[in-house]
Amino acid sequence: MNFCSQCGAGVALIIPEGDNRERHVCGDCSTIHYQNPRIITGTLPVHEDKVLLCKRAIEPRYGLWTLPAGFMENGETTEQGATRETWEEASANIENLTLYTLFNLPYINQVYFFYRANLSDLNFGPGTESLEVGLFSEDEIPWEELAFPVITRTLQLYFDDRNTGHFPVRSEDILRRR
Repeated sequence: MNFCSQCGAGVALIIPEGDNRERHVCGDCSTIHYQNPRIITGTLPVHEDKVLLCKRAIEPRYGLWTLPAGFMENGETTEQGATRETWEEASANIENLTLYTLFNLPYINQVYFFYRANLSDLNFGPGTESLEVGLFSEDEIPWEELAFPVITRTLQLYFDDRNTGHFPVRSEDILRRR
C-alpha cells in the first residue's frame, strides 16, 4: 500500500501506539489501514456418489478443476457467500449446507470455509468464471488437475469420511505451499 484511501497522502509502515505490529499509517490524517486475511467460502456440492467440480476460466490456475468458491463479500455470511459462489460458478442450486472444512493459510493471508451441500436438481452449467462443470465420482476426479491444495484436501477428506458415513467439521492449518 502506498497511498491513504481516506486522503490520498503517502503511508508508512510503522507500529502505531498501542499496537504490536507494523501497519500502513497515513502521515497526514493518521488513518491506520489494517490489512486482514481474506475469507474464501465455497461448497462441496454432492449428488448421489458424485461431486460437482468447475474448470476455472480465470487466473490463477486457469483451466484447472476446483470446487465452486470465491471471496466472501461484505454484508454476507460464509454460508451465503458459498451459496452465491456456487450459483456464479456452476449455476447450481444447493440445499442442506453443513460446514465441513476450514483451512487457515497464514502464508497467503487467507481463510477457507467449505460447506457440504446437496444439489437441489441437476440443472447446472458453467458460469462466467468456469469453462465447464461436471459431476465426478471419486475415481473420475482429475486429481492431477486440481487447482489448489485446499480443494485436493477437502475432496480427500470427503471421500474418506464418506466411507464411514461420519462427516465431522475439519480444521487444518496449511503453513506453507505444498
